[in-house]
Amino acid sequence: MARSVNRLNARRVATVQEPGLHADGNGLYLNVTETGAKSWRLIFSFRGKRRELGLGPVNALSLAEAREKATEARRLRNQGVDPKEAWRLQERDEAAPAFGAVALDLIESLEPGWKNGKHRQQWRNTLTTYARPIWDKPVADVDVNDILKLLRPIWTIKPETASRVRGRIERVLDAAKVRRLPSGENPAAWRGNLSMLLPRKKMGPTRHHPAMPFNQVPAFMVELRARSGLAARALELTILTAARTSETLQATWAEFDLNEAVWTIPAKRMKVGKEHRVPLSDVAASLLSELQTEDDHVFPGLKPGRPLSNMAMEMVLRRMGADEFTVHGFRSSFRDWCGETTEFPREIADARWRTPSGATLSAPIGAEMLLDNVDGLWRLGRPS
Repeated sequence: MARSVNRLNARRVATVQEPGLHADGNGLYLNVTETGAKSWRLIFSFRGKRRELGLGPVNALSLAEAREKATEARRLRNQGVDPKEAWRLQERDEAAPAFGAVALDLIESLEPGWKNGKHRQQWRNTLTTYARPIWDKPVADVDVNDILKLLRPIWTIKPETASRVRGRIERVLDAAKVRRLPSGENPAAWRGNLSMLLPRKKMGPTRHHPAMPFNQVPAFMVELRARSGLAARALELTILTAARTSETLQATWAEFDLNEAVWTIPAKRMKVGKEHRVPLSDVAASLLSELQTEDDHVFPGLKPGRPLSNMAMEMVLRRMGADEFTVHGFRSSFRDWCGETTEFPREIADARWRTPSGATLSAPIGAEMLLDNVDGLWRLGRPS
């Protein structure tokens, strides 16, 4: 009695020349064309319909491997699954990158444009933490239900975090769409999509950096000047120049020309990405002269080559019992003083900390004039 399966053998596969289908069993056939090309073909019935599926040429798929595919197809049919459709989806999933791979590629491409190291780390942390359930899922298969499962647990408890997570997932999926990886609409989009499924966030009051009233600053400067320590001097310079925390702490001596009384902050350290030249008052220049050391940083930290911690000046405020105010708030104190006690135009007062420079100091001349009067606010803290 002829065998119903495993009818072929390796020698028969290699030597048969007769065109047509040569059965091996389980729906597996060796197909020989008129030209002598040989390939495997699977012929089966699924839900009453005949299906044919090419498995590949014999030089790419051995007889044993073709039999394994035939056996797998039979198992899938017994489970009510169409082998052709199942394998098509499997091939697509294997070819399509996972969400996590696309996310990391996007972060890597965007990082050169991010000046803030903390921002770079936040992108990675939010995605690897909150998008973990879809991290290994093919990006084309991520749908709105996946996004809802991620966001609902944190949407009302951590609204700001949830908003960032949603926005960053949307950005990843947009990048995938540009690369033609998924199809259809972005499941993380808000308008006309998640906005119909999630409650709107309750908008709280706008948070500002608490600023010390400018008429309290002279007395505060007296107390600050009496305190020792590099962090206290950093805070003093920050107030005298209306600088941002990072601008002060990351300052290097190469940026200062004390003979010309100018602090030139390079574009890479500025929030707006433009070089910034700060005219120094006599008080600020005197403070810097007393601080000069061989270290590259004006305010070096404990670790070699690193500046003071970002919290150093905040801690000074705490120790002085002024922690209801922030370091950044002194910029507002300065601006309030300009607006309420001087006659300098608004654009000049604003230029004090926002004027980009060219080759000369011609742009912030008004700011230099204003600085000649700055002792009216600060001089009680540091007599010249």
